[in-house]
Amino acid sequence: MSAEIQAPRLEIRNIVRQFDGRAVVDDVSLTIKAGQVTCLLGPSGCGKSTTLRMIAGVEMQDSGEIYVDGKLICDTVFRVPPERREIGLMFQDFALFPHLSVADNVAFGLKGSKAEKRARVEELLHRVDLFRFIDGFPHQLSGGEQQRVALARALAPRPRIMLMDEPFSGLDNRLRDGIRDETLSLLKEEDAAVLLVTHEPEEAMRMADEIALMRSGKIVQQGAPYNVYTRPVDRSAVAFFSDTNVLRATVNGALAETPFGQFLAPGVADGTEVDIVFRPQHVRIDFDRNGRGPLPTPSDGVAARGIVQRARFLGNESLVEFRMDFDGALLRATVPNVFVPEAGRVMWLTVRRDRCFVFPASDA
Repeated sequence: MSAEIQAPRLEIRNIVRQFDGRAVVDDVSLTIKAGQVTCLLGPSGCGKSTTLRMIAGVEMQDSGEIYVDGKLICDTVFRVPPERREIGLMFQDFALFPHLSVADNVAFGLKGSKAEKRARVEELLHRVDLFRFIDGFPHQLSGGEQQRVALARALAPRPRIMLMDEPFSGLDNRLRDGIRDETLSLLKEEDAAVLLVTHEPEEAMRMADEIALMRSGKIVQQGAPYNVYTRPVDRSAVAFFSDTNVLRATVNGALAETPFGQFLAPGVADGTEVDIVFRPQHVRIDFDRNGRGPLPTPSDGVAARGIVQRARFLGNESLVEFRMDFDGALLRATVPNVFVPEAGRVMWLTVRRDRCFVFPASDA
């Protein structure tokens, strides 16, 4: 007998939301399993927060359906009220009640006897390492501590789904990584399906099991962080995760000819212009062409001459900008550790073929 297929914890199907005739969310579909963290990643204004509000029930879609554990909770006719959806919410501003103690903030919205509520509050405050502040007030806490109280409050009713809208953006960079990790651990323990909205690629890569990359109201790519990063769908997808270098070339015989040699462009018609996109960390720097410095490998193609314009040490790597001989283009390369050559120095650059992306030419 085949095992019964379990419905996803959260499923949204073909959601559309329009304002003034413009589709802010345009035919978006997502599924998230229990215990899974999905990041809705994209620039400001692309429709991420509107999608969250529709799932939470504080805004209605114009078309499409929302399901929780296989049961319809909202379409354009039927609608389960927000308070009955068993969905937790966390926002950037934490939204703690200043006149309530930490314990009362966490207990807000809990049902059951006084003893049951107190037990759940104590359990969660122990888990976020804030039990010592149980009788304190929000203004006595740091930003990171307030964020953990907000997390405990959101988890207290044991929601089946947790929606998080830029919850870490108000925190100091020094604290952010640790609190992200603590939050992720606690969410996994609770087995909630998590949809995290962020515009920061690093945050999505750090926290997500899956990333849904959103642009102009649409999800343009979805998958595991490694796949989204290493197999981008277009030039803009590459650029959203990192700086890029772009070479424009014309295809002839399924090959694009560049100053760095030929690049494969299978299936592209002769005469078509393409963009060859590569990240700064995949540029190889040679000191000169006389044997000093590492030798190019066959996969590096042809070396091209560049002149150092500027070099900066960034802490864990160095960024070097070159003015290239072939068309005066500016090309960026990053090097691990300290490498700060003087401006005007001539070097030879090659590009790793296995780290390049070839896309139809665009002005993105």
